[in-house]
Amino acid sequence: MTGSLPPEVREAFERFITCEYTTIDSRQQAIVWPVTPYYSSGAPTLHTTTGLGYPKKANDARRNPHVALLFSDPTGSGIDSGIQALVQGIAEVDDRDLKANRERYRRESAVKLRGARDVMPPRLLDRMFGWYVNRIYIDVRPERVFVWPDGDLTKPPQCHGARVEEVRSGHSEEPLEPHEPPAGGGTAWDQRIEELERRYRTAVLAWVAPDGFPLAVRVPVSLDQDGRRVMIEAEPAGLPLTEGLACLTAHGHSPDCSWRENFQIRGDLTRAGDAWALLPHKLVGGLELPSGGPLRRYRDTLRKSFRFRRRARRELRSR
Repeated sequence: MTGSLPPEVREAFERFITCEYTTIDSRQQAIVWPVTPYYSSGAPTLHTTTGLGYPKKANDARRNPHVALLFSDPTGSGIDSGIQALVQGIAEVDDRDLKANRERYRRESAVKLRGARDVMPPRLLDRMFGWYVNRIYIDVRPERVFVWPDGDLTKPPQCHGARVEEVRSGHSEEPLEPHEPPAGGGTAWDQRIEELERRYRTAVLAWVAPDGFPLAVRVPVSLDQDGRRVMIEAEPAGLPLTEGLACLTAHGHSPDCSWRENFQIRGDLTRAGDAWALLPHKLVGGLELPSGGPLRRYRDTLRKSFRFRRRARRELRSR
């Protein structure tokens, strides 16, 4: 269906440096990760990748292929229209030939990411960084696409390729998926959550819709530190928020992606009077690339690599 989308939407798919990729885990928890999207105009699928040493993005999609890609951060793309687009689709995981995937990833990232050559491990270190350079590809075939041409989420989105009225009403003609209610329990507060007000005025909120697909939108946020909760400052028009498990992800990167950072908060999305709030239960830091020279990047990455290398070895044995 991508060939029938408006050209400005296809341009966003091609030129955005990052998008927010949402999977659903075994607990029906939506989980959002910033990833690099790859797309050629008119192609039937979009795709992204993950490293062999941190395969959860792929493993969750293999178990539940309902995924979403949100294009909401134009940094480095050269697009200034404010356009945002949400793709809901079916994922297929490709890890049949890790060597071919590694070479494909080097080619594609060199074209897409201007700073890739500076941050990619040299080929001589492929064995040491096999947990990163051996890639698992995730191909996403769009089922429907929501578009906000100017990024105004207070207006209902344009919808391409599906039954938008079902989404707006919270009703689906498809068999409904089990929806997990709020988990309850203690609140986990971390100093990094406070970056939401200091550094990130918006973040990506994701939850599971009644039809089993994840929904994700970029929303303004604030902190209620006394109540230990993150306030959602605006409700998106046309997409039904639902009380239950949700994920809020903040991330940033340089225009050439020579540095990037991210973290996510998993918790309960609940009504708070006339507003919505996320009660944090877990903070998860992503694989980040600090700013600075190559020595600092390799030093910081090596500190984390032992766990990823152990996981990569287990993945190779399982194959």
